[in-house]
Amino acid sequence: MAGRNRKQHSGRDRLVVDASYVAVTHTYLALAAFGSALLLGCALHFKKIVRNGVAGYPDEWFPSVIGDWYPERNLFQILIAITSGPRFSVVFLQYLFSHQSQSSLPGWVFLCGIIRTLSCGGIHCTPKGHTESRRRRKLIAMLFFGSIIPMIYFFVRHKVYKIPGAYTWYSFFEWGLILLDILYDSITGIDFERLKLQIMLGRSLDPNDRGNSITAPSTSNNSETATTVERSTEAEQPTPSKTDATDASVKLNSGSLTLKKVLATSQLRRVLSFIADVYFSYLFWSIVTSLLTTLFYFSIWELGFSGSEAALFFYISPVLLGITPLLQWATTTEGRVTLRLLSLIGLAAYKLDDPVTRLYVVGGANLFTLVSHCADWMTCPDAYQGLLLGLGLISSSLSKHVNHSNNPVWPMLNEETGGYNKTGMALALLALLELGTRPPAPHRTSMTPRKGVGTSSFRQHDSASHWLASSIALGSLFFTLHCLLTDSSTIIAWSWTGYESRKPRGPLPHLCGAVTILAQSLGLLIPAVLPSPVGSALLTHIGWFAYGCLSAFIMYNFRNWLGFAGGLNLAIFCMSITPSVILQAAMNGFNKPGRTLFLAFLVVIIFYVANVFTAAYAFVPGGVYFRERTNMVLAVQLAAMSFAFRWPKTRFGRLGSSLHISRATAAYTAAFLVVLSLGSAVVTIFRWPVIGPNPYKPGTGILNTGIWTVHFGFDNAGRDSQRRIRDVIRDMQLDVVGLLETDLHRTVYGNRDLTRVITEELGYYVDLGPGPNMHTWGAALLSKFPIISSHHHLLPSPHGELAPAIEAVLDVYGTEVTVVVSHNGQEEDALDRELQSKELARIMAESYPRPVIFLGYVVTKPHAPRPAPYDFLVNDGLMYDIDPHDRDRWCEYILYRGLYRTAYARVSRGIVTDTELQIGQFVVPKHGFNLVNQTEESRLLRAWKEQLPEDHWLPMEYYGSERQGGVNGHYYHVFDTVRTISYPLLCRAALN
Repeated sequence: MAGRNRKQHSGRDRLVVDASYVAVTHTYLALAAFGSALLLGCALHFKKIVRNGVAGYPDEWFPSVIGDWYPERNLFQILIAITSGPRFSVVFLQYLFSHQSQSSLPGWVFLCGIIRTLSCGGIHCTPKGHTESRRRRKLIAMLFFGSIIPMIYFFVRHKVYKIPGAYTWYSFFEWGLILLDILYDSITGIDFERLKLQIMLGRSLDPNDRGNSITAPSTSNNSETATTVERSTEAEQPTPSKTDATDASVKLNSGSLTLKKVLATSQLRRVLSFIADVYFSYLFWSIVTSLLTTLFYFSIWELGFSGSEAALFFYISPVLLGITPLLQWATTTEGRVTLRLLSLIGLAAYKLDDPVTRLYVVGGANLFTLVSHCADWMTCPDAYQGLLLGLGLISSSLSKHVNHSNNPVWPMLNEETGGYNKTGMALALLALLELGTRPPAPHRTSMTPRKGVGTSSFRQHDSASHWLASSIALGSLFFTLHCLLTDSSTIIAWSWTGYESRKPRGPLPHLCGAVTILAQSLGLLIPAVLPSPVGSALLTHIGWFAYGCLSAFIMYNFRNWLGFAGGLNLAIFCMSITPSVILQAAMNGFNKPGRTLFLAFLVVIIFYVANVFTAAYAFVPGGVYFRERTNMVLAVQLAAMSFAFRWPKTRFGRLGSSLHISRATAAYTAAFLVVLSLGSAVVTIFRWPVIGPNPYKPGTGILNTGIWTVHFGFDNAGRDSQRRIRDVIRDMQLDVVGLLETDLHRTVYGNRDLTRVITEELGYYVDLGPGPNMHTWGAALLSKFPIISSHHHLLPSPHGELAPAIEAVLDVYGTEVTVVVSHNGQEEDALDRELQSKELARIMAESYPRPVIFLGYVVTKPHAPRPAPYDFLVNDGLMYDIDPHDRDRWCEYILYRGLYRTAYARVSRGIVTDTELQIGQFVVPKHGFNLVNQTEESRLLRAWKEQLPEDHWLPMEYYGSERQGGVNGHYYHVFDTVRTISYPLLCRAALN
């Protein structure tokens, strides 16, 4: 009795720890040591740590290992010193369970382990029967030694040939070797866990107490008996109970949280696998959305069909999955890695300068990524793939929110235009490494069909619910997600109407985009957290469909905050049904996935075409039937999605089983959504303007204005032009800018906001103009002066394209000035141009005698008689031409009234667009003084720029020609100078 009590007391005084904890602790500490050094260095002095003896940033943009900078080197030394304890323990424990009297190999391995710990090398002895450990060690060893070859290659390019940028690539392989080395060590934890090796800390004084032992079960596959390694004796120990390695949840054992569940290597691996899957989904959306922007570059130059539209048929490439061997191969690890590696050519296409070649490469990337991901959709028996699709979409939207409305890995971007293509590819390679070494998931069974064989439940379900309905619903939902939710500011643009009483009537994109991301996250959280039967019943109920229809109705028919609220609820609706729609398509089209996916993406293509035709109807055959029919397209979208819901007495849209989501997937999804939502909020707070915009030359009364048709944000090489536009506007110090062809919130333009870079980096008030639901090419107003009020106009257009106009009242140095920005129709529609010109003249005349500036795209020759627009605008609008002697104009015009005109310049387009930038400089009269009835002689008195104060000079750097001078291909052309007007007395009076 006494002995029994003594033994029980002894057990309470000692701590039993699984030996696998030591290996896990070593792995975490090693990762923390290197990872903290990398992150701290990048955060504190990034440009210093990437500089080397050959080059610096931006040629070199990734640091080598550790470095010599404080404090990251000190932190690394501390953590690596702490790591040495678990490292020596791992070496000792491995020797204990592998040493044999018949062989000296374990002793040599032990000696090598000690030397390795001191010199950072590596060798391990894998126990017999541990095939999984052996397989992983072989794979990592092959990658490790295989990486040495390219690492040496780039080191030679750096050290011998002095090539800038080579050391960055060398650094990638250097860091890769470190990561592989740590992963190689971590496999020891699997050995310890399988051997059930335990360490008992604390020693009993009772020599008969077996608690002084380190136990390890026999490595024999059939043995149930544990072999005990003791200091003096051998005895049998009971085998610990086996834990379920597939259970991702943390369970309570006898009321206490077990350390093993927290530190288990498998748990960390599942998290890394989930993150890798989300990143692949992000790349899927990035590549798929890039195809339309790449091909539409050709269409906008042709103003009609160019032939590039044939690339749309890349979207139906999932029809290839109707080939059963291909489907089966695509769902294997080898198939996934191969297809996703090939899809990375879509990211690498940013290096291609030829738009045609870039289109072919991006099209091929779409083929590979669609086949790979659609194969996973059609063979996944639960909602996992639907959640991944939603997480990837939100991640893509967040990346655009961070990167000024541009996806950082799009091939239309490069380092000069805001791209982070290299970073995206590096992360993709890491994700591929994780995918290639990922162990199989036994809890998720593939539904891959085999010839003549099928799962009975799926066959029964296929007969109960037709594949056609699910396929149409999938296509409609996919288009809706792409059309409305790939950018956080799209539904804001739908609701935008301008300013009133110096405040915006609705949300601003750069400030409220985070709210859209929050709504998307909330929508995807619903199927993730609801119990399977409840979630399935709710998300397929016709009441939920009615909620989605009501939200769409509010978004389309109302504006400002109410319309935005409708859009947010539509975002919640669409995101919430994504897993259900994907699962229905998989189950209903299980037997013939190629047929199902072909129809789904054919529906997507039809919606793409219809969406563009609603605005481009004047340039395409049959476009008249789509003119301003966005309401009909939206109604058809919802009608097609209705097939995903349970309708009484119909067989369409029925789920064969509940919307199953594992607890681990739900937890990971919820955590990831929280991170995405917080990230969007942090970005918004970081960019929230502390003070309002200010004019470039305060106190001078000078107002620099400009008008520029920016060709939908595509430069002449098919790349995004926002940053080039920003640079010119900044150099010219434009206080008020009218930008035309700016409505990019359509799928073919990439759902972009062309004003984001300028607004956020230069500080402007912005009026986005009529939204995509107004079916125009777009007009935007940027102002350094407060916008008192603004109104949007759709000018009369009975035949041709709809013409947008913005009428805004600005507070310019205390004087109210009306600014009108417009994009009139083409010369082919004479009646349209006449009616539009009369309407603009009426708007400007009604504001008399208030000062007015007109910045517009008119398409007329100077002084052309009626019915050409010029005479209507100048005479009926009570306006002055900024330079009536300039007869070499056709598209863009600047008119004014009630201001002193001091300069006029025409700046060449460079490669930014197909149209020049026109600049007009004015001086505001003294407050309370109305300047009327100016004579032509007083308005057009020529002067040299030296006769005016330097505040009136435009940048000298832009004097030049096409062959020399200028900045980035921009220079003062036509006159080869800036035309200035001298008002010495009146200007001084205006400034007093």
